[in-house]
Amino acid sequence: MTDVLRRGRASLAFSFFAQGVAFALLVTRIPAIQDRYGISDALLPAFLAAVPILAGVGSVCTEQLVKRVPPSHVLRWSQPVVLLALLGVGAGDGLWAIGLSLAAFGLAVGSLDASMNMLGVSLQHRYGRSIMLGFHAAFSLGGIVGASLAWVGAHWDLALFVSYLPVVVVLLPAAFVGSRWFVDGSGPEAAAKAQGEGGNGGVGFKLLLPLCVVMAVAYIGDSTVSNWSAKYLQDVLGSSEQLATVPYNVYMVTTLIGRAVGDFGVRRFGAVTVVRAGAVVAAMGFAVVAGAPGAWVGMLGFTLLGFGLCVIVPQTFAAAGRLFPGAADAAVARLNIFNYVGFLIGSPLVGALGDAWSYRGAMLVPMVLVLVTLVYAKSFASGPSRYGDGHERPRTADVGRGSNGL
Repeated sequence: MTDVLRRGRASLAFSFFAQGVAFALLVTRIPAIQDRYGISDALLPAFLAAVPILAGVGSVCTEQLVKRVPPSHVLRWSQPVVLLALLGVGAGDGLWAIGLSLAAFGLAVGSLDASMNMLGVSLQHRYGRSIMLGFHAAFSLGGIVGASLAWVGAHWDLALFVSYLPVVVVLLPAAFVGSRWFVDGSGPEAAAKAQGEGGNGGVGFKLLLPLCVVMAVAYIGDSTVSNWSAKYLQDVLGSSEQLATVPYNVYMVTTLIGRAVGDFGVRRFGAVTVVRAGAVVAAMGFAVVAGAPGAWVGMLGFTLLGFGLCVIVPQTFAAAGRLFPGAADAAVARLNIFNYVGFLIGSPLVGALGDAWSYRGAMLVPMVLVLVTLVYAKSFASGPSRYGDGHERPRTADVGRGSNGL
């Protein structure tokens, strides 16, 4: 069983990595996509909003689908659709083509995100210790690789299709082959049992709601950085155009570092302490950004944001699995919807406040929102399988047990 779990962990980490690459290649080339298809500035927000909305639909559908098939099957087939949809974005001709490609991308991403995190939560349970942050670190690494590849494509003025094709040719077969080693937790039979015993999938929305709020505010913060960091540094802090591209890269690197070491923090201090610390550090980051006298201090703020926000989302998924051990897949799917809720709210909220008030003042709003996490931090300790705080299983029992011993 040791080798089975290790292969399952490695293959799932690669799926997170591939998703990070694909997502970064899409969002970092939005100006090029807009130029290719002649999308007006007025119409662009509708195209961009459609992706997270459809992703939410995909996550809802996945909750129902995993009652009949294991999450590994959903992930095995949704990841190729995401990669092919990305290729379609670069190969299409006309608004109908980009609309169809983005719709496929959004629906598949919702299923992909939900099923990936379902498998991550179940693997963490099988391991008996925190490993969830490591999967999201792989996503961050993929984001850095994807953004770098996008820069190469833009620098050499490559067509979108030419930029995307080599990536898809490499990632698609690798992801499909790697999917052979996915490890499911509870299968559809267990989900059906939870449906029959607990009602509504065994998930009480009142109990899940605090985690939904935390997920939404975390992604409000994340979307603020991804959508406004460059404009803020250039227009508010007076940086050069080249320097304005640095904060998001710094944010992604610090997110990778924080997630790479975050599991050790959870094992040592417990999820509650790590999440509280992350919320405080993130709030400090927004405060530094809002009050920064110049570009370099602003970049320090975005660095703090990366270290703070990076731990919250993975631990929120893990907490949902602990809260609803008999219906973890349903809890993760529902929680995943608030990923997209936060993404939809964050960017327009900061933009509207920046135009009506000031962008410095607008940065204080996600600062206050992320502190809401402190109110709900105890939700991260709920359930019988608390990792850290003296509840972690001995390392010698991490792997190697059959299902009867877990």
